[in-house]
Amino acid sequence: MKAFVPQLVYFEPKALEYPLGKELKDKFEKMGLEIRETTSHNQVRGIPGENDLQQYRNAKSTLVVGIRKTLKFDTSKPSAEYAIPLATGCMGHCHYCYLQTTLGSKPYIRTYVNLEDIFEQAEKYMKERAPEITRFEAACTSDIVGIDHLTHSLKKTIEFMGQTDFGQLRFVTKYQHVDHLLDAKHNGRTRFRFSVNSRYVIKNFEPGTSSFEERIEAARKVANADYPLGFIVAPIYMHDGWQEGYLELFQRLYDSLQGINLEGLTFELIQHRFTKPAKNVIQKRYPKSKLEMDETKRKYKWGRYGIGKYVYQNEEAADIETTLRRYIHEFFPNAEIQYFT
Repeated sequence: MKAFVPQLVYFEPKALEYPLGKELKDKFEKMGLEIRETTSHNQVRGIPGENDLQQYRNAKSTLVVGIRKTLKFDTSKPSAEYAIPLATGCMGHCHYCYLQTTLGSKPYIRTYVNLEDIFEQAEKYMKERAPEITRFEAACTSDIVGIDHLTHSLKKTIEFMGQTDFGQLRFVTKYQHVDHLLDAKHNGRTRFRFSVNSRYVIKNFEPGTSSFEERIEAARKVANADYPLGFIVAPIYMHDGWQEGYLELFQRLYDSLQGINLEGLTFELIQHRFTKPAKNVIQKRYPKSKLEMDETKRKYKWGRYGIGKYVYQNEEAADIETTLRRYIHEFFPNAEIQYFT
């Protein structure tokens, strides 16, 4: 899997008032990329494409460099207290992704250059909660690792958090491009997690991402760089033969992680869910997807902002949780399962 390179880059004019903005402009000019100006990262116009589907696909390879004006961090339960806003959007094409509707008509990738403002706000949140630890999730609205070889925003954030007394950073990725992060001074305050799944899910629903083998090779590198390591199994999806598929996943994971220190290993388990608006968007953007989204087979669960989601029925969810917990205890008896949702 080659590292992401945008086909088109937009800059907010004020982004060039920041050192990172200037650095990125110079870098992208030297790379020979097409660069345009936009008044706001929220109102990018002119992305090429003859129809909505073409524009969507082109937006996924468009990077917008801007300033994060809203510095009130969203909450990020159950994985963290707050989401730290380093980027928005993702170059991957995962059919099930909740960003399909969260980002709606703005599926382009945004990176924010006013890192000092973001760090200052994070410090305020840490002070409010001290001496409690405050966890920050950096991958709520993006796969931040997928663009960080270009921006190094994540690396700066890892080193910022490494110097704090009461902060911890967390993020998850489906990409293997971690080499530039291995020498970051993380001081054990950043948990590096990888998204993994059964062969069926990765093959059918995760185009545009690194392979399982590439992700696990990156996980080995990260563990050897003494980062706390974790895995998110998401979405857990009841495809034909799912029990065997997930048993094989943990067997492959166990085999691939031999010889590295797994002390403090964590797992997070998230069952497949979808909203009605997401279903409509997914079917429009990935019309040939095999993703099952039959509301009549699911349980309706109220969500944030009054938007409900469809999850598995109680018995099915209990079966998923019991089965995966058993597999994890079998292969990784000392690992912590942080939650199932």
